[in-house]
Amino acid sequence: MLKITENEFNKLAGFIKSNYGVYLKKEKQTLVMGRLHDVLIQNKFKNFSEYYDYVISDKTGKAAIMLIDKITTNHTFFMREAEHFFYFRDVVLPYLKKNIRDNDLRIWSAGCSTGEEPYTLAMIIDKFFGANKIFWDTKILATDISSKVLEHAKRGIYTNEKIASLPFSWRQHYFEKIDRSNSIIVDRIKNEVIFRKFNLMEKVFPFKKKFHVIFCRNVMIYFDAQTKRELVNKFYDLTERGGYLFIGHSESISRDETKYKYIMPAVYRKE
Repeated sequence: MLKITENEFNKLAGFIKSNYGVYLKKEKQTLVMGRLHDVLIQNKFKNFSEYYDYVISDKTGKAAIMLIDKITTNHTFFMREAEHFFYFRDVVLPYLKKNIRDNDLRIWSAGCSTGEEPYTLAMIIDKFFGANKIFWDTKILATDISSKVLEHAKRGIYTNEKIASLPFSWRQHYFEKIDRSNSIIVDRIKNEVIFRKFNLMEKVFPFKKKFHVIFCRNVMIYFDAQTKRELVNKFYDLTERGGYLFIGHSESISRDETKYKYIMPAVYRKE
């Protein structure tokens, strides 16, 4: 296996941190070496220095995206941290339905990975509004930095094993079987989600309107304290008064460093 020197690791880690916010501690050196080994072999790089030069000189950005894809873990599934979805259904949606005057419900799934989170939200919304949904604009913005996972999400195809955790009625109404092993999200739900490539490290977020709900779960585990604090502050500025932020249960926000009010584990509100 090709070895990565401390200097090579520091250069790669510095590039990833400055461009994508992902903070790699020194203990991750072996992990980086293992996940990138095949990329170096396939592209016939002699060492990690050659690979680093290739990444920073690639004007298309594809090499950098492949790098971040290899380093981060896009692990998600339907109804992950289910209590969030129950709270969204039982508390957040009734409140928003009552208080949004223009029937324009704005939700952002930031770091949406392969689409399970935004599609789950779309199904909950469809079930909640029922026949009255035609009077609401309920499109969900779903963003991720990875083109690979976004393509997977847009297809909306999942193994039957992956959707097994969903209620039977959902599997019946919101999925169509393709074959014995796979099912696809029905167009009615698929069309409710707008997938876009977006880097959370952008200095300026290009959104014209604020969001009523932001889901950014299990993304900030890759960030250091300062990067996380800056991102949460941006989220706060982009949250409507009375709106909510959901983060992962393995993540936390210091109550002394945010204007959000703590509601329950991994759920915060802008009052």
